[in-house]
Amino acid sequence: MSALDPAALVAVSVLFGLLIGSFLNVVIHRLPIMMERDWRLQCAELAAQPAPTFEPLSLVSPRSRCPHCGRQVTALENIPILSYLLLQGRCKGCGKPIGLRYPLVEAVSGLLFGLAAWRFGPTLAAAGAMLLVAAMVALTCIDFDTQLLPDDLTLPLLWAGLLINLNGTFATLPNAVIGAAAGYLSLWLVYWLFKLATGKEGMGYGDFKLLAAIGAWLGWQLLPLVILLSSLVGAVVGIALIVLARHGRNVPIPFGPYLATAGVIALFWGEQINQLYLGLL
Repeated sequence: MSALDPAALVAVSVLFGLLIGSFLNVVIHRLPIMMERDWRLQCAELAAQPAPTFEPLSLVSPRSRCPHCGRQVTALENIPILSYLLLQGRCKGCGKPIGLRYPLVEAVSGLLFGLAAWRFGPTLAAAGAMLLVAAMVALTCIDFDTQLLPDDLTLPLLWAGLLINLNGTFATLPNAVIGAAAGYLSLWLVYWLFKLATGKEGMGYGDFKLLAAIGAWLGWQLLPLVILLSSLVGAVVGIALIVLARHGRNVPIPFGPYLATAGVIALFWGEQINQLYLGLL
C-alpha cells in the first residue's frame, strides 16, 4: 500500500467513497425506520398490547426499492452517480423523480474519502478519517430528516475514536479521553444552563454524544474550534432560514449537522487553524 502512487491512492479512495456513499443512503433512509419500529415494539410491550408486525427490514435487506412504485432497483441502476445521470433522475418504472440527495451523498462521500487519502496517505489515519467522515455524513442527513442522532452511530463512533488513538493516531490517548469527557460535559452544561434560564430544551442528548465522539477522535485541544465553527455556521444558517425561508423561530433547527461539519473541518485543518489563530493572538 505504501508503494501505491499518491494519485492512484486518491482515485481508488474516491471510488471507494462513492460506493460507501451509496450504502450511507441506505443507512440514512432505513435506520430511523428501524429505530421507530423498535420504539413501537417496546411501547407495545410496556402497555401489554399485541406487538405490531412489520415487513423484515435491515441495512442489508431487502434490496432497495423505489419509494413511489415499490419497484426493485437493479444493480445497474444502483451505480453511484452514473445511474442517476443515465436515468435522468427518474425511476425507470414509474418515472417519478429520484431525490437529488442520493447522488449528493455519494459525491460528498467520494470527495471526502479522496481528501482523506490525499491528506494522510496510505496510513491508519486515512482509514480512520474515512470512517469518521462516513459517520458524519450519515449523522448529518439523519439529523436533518428526523432531528435525531442515533446512539447506534454516535456511541460506536466514540469508542472507535478512543481505540484508534491507542497509538496516538490523531491525539494521545489521555487527550482523547479528556476530549470525550469535555465534549459531552460542555454541551451538557450549556443544555442545563439554557433550560434553567428559559424552561426550554435548547438541544438534544445526541448532540452531547456527537461532540464527545469528536473529542475522542481529535482530542480536547480542537474542541473549542469545533464548538466555535459549529456555532457560527449554525447561527448563520438559522438566521438565513428565518429571514429567507420564513422558518419560524419556535421551530427547532438541528445542531448535529453543524457539529459534524465543524468536526470534519477540524479533522483535516484543525491544527493549522489553531496555529493561525494563536499566531494572530
